[in-house]
Amino acid sequence: MHDIVIIITISVILSTSPFFSKYFHIPTPAIEIIFGSIATFFGFLSDHHLFKLLAEIGFFYLMFMAGMEVDLRIFTNKKSSIIKEGFLYLIFLYITSFIGIYYFDLNKILIILLPMLSVGLILTLYKDYGKNTKWLNLSMVIGTMGELTSIILLTLAGASLEFGVGIKLYEAILYLILFLISMVVLFRLLKILFWWYPELKTFLMPHLDKEEKDIRLSMAIFFVLIALMLYLHLEVAFGAFVAGIFINTFFEHKRELPEKLSSFGFGLLVPIFFIYIGSTFELKSLISEELVLNALLIASLMIGSRVIASFVFINMLSVREVFLFALSHSMPLTLLIAVATIAHNSQSIDYFTYLSFVLASIFEVIFVMISIKVISAKTNN
Repeated sequence: MHDIVIIITISVILSTSPFFSKYFHIPTPAIEIIFGSIATFFGFLSDHHLFKLLAEIGFFYLMFMAGMEVDLRIFTNKKSSIIKEGFLYLIFLYITSFIGIYYFDLNKILIILLPMLSVGLILTLYKDYGKNTKWLNLSMVIGTMGELTSIILLTLAGASLEFGVGIKLYEAILYLILFLISMVVLFRLLKILFWWYPELKTFLMPHLDKEEKDIRLSMAIFFVLIALMLYLHLEVAFGAFVAGIFINTFFEHKRELPEKLSSFGFGLLVPIFFIYIGSTFELKSLISEELVLNALLIASLMIGSRVIASFVFINMLSVREVFLFALSHSMPLTLLIAVATIAHNSQSIDYFTYLSFVLASIFEVIFVMISIKVISAKTNN
């Protein structure tokens, strides 16, 4: 009977979250986390093994979709000065984050968590501000660089948290390096192959496709790279991310493919991941003043470090655009929760710190979305 209650509860949250998101002007993932927590508080959700399994698949699929938004060609099309300043921005971001962690004497794992970037929620901003917005386009380019860096660090962190410092960790690093080299070589070889035989792309993913060959091949690549990560004992999310980059890089002729894949992912699997995250958050913990203050501190450090680092681009953007750029990078909801979950499962952070990160991620999303709307409205006026 309880299984039926869980299924019905998930169904209700899936169907109603977009409406509440539109009404409160809060991103749907944050609504799903909140609803998941409320449903768990009233006993409608629990830590069921199938629920957890679907959530894990949803997370991997989310990273797959994030990879599909990464266009490696932007690094060849953009001016080298932007790339150089992008690296400088990331360096300042990590330095300012480290200073904040040291000053407030926080858990050292935050050195990886605080500077994390993700383009996931940046994409939602295009719906409101368009693809011709200067600060938003720059945010996407630099965010892509930051996300690639974050994913690699996530993989290294996952290995160090799982194996500790020792021979197994060094093996994992070696496997990661070999994997990255292999991917670079494979990408170059396939680029040459598809240049000589462009018809091969349409053979693998034809324009007129009644058997959904494009989705089948995409899922095959997705699961093969997940299996490879499991075999190498590396972070599975990294394999899913690379699979997404692969699809986006070599099968750009299938323009409708990202929408087809995202419809399934963001309509089912990904929301289940966010609902599950909400179910792990104890609503009654909100009465803890210490927890709320700790979450606000983490959120403030993340936003503040990005604002400071973003002044690297003051020669390209106005002061208002610099703040908008910084705020757009202050919503790494998915990666932040993912790494916090990995750290908590490996007992590198306690439950209190885990709850702080979940709460901080929700605070950030709400604050950032409202702030961007206010600053943009003033800019237009």
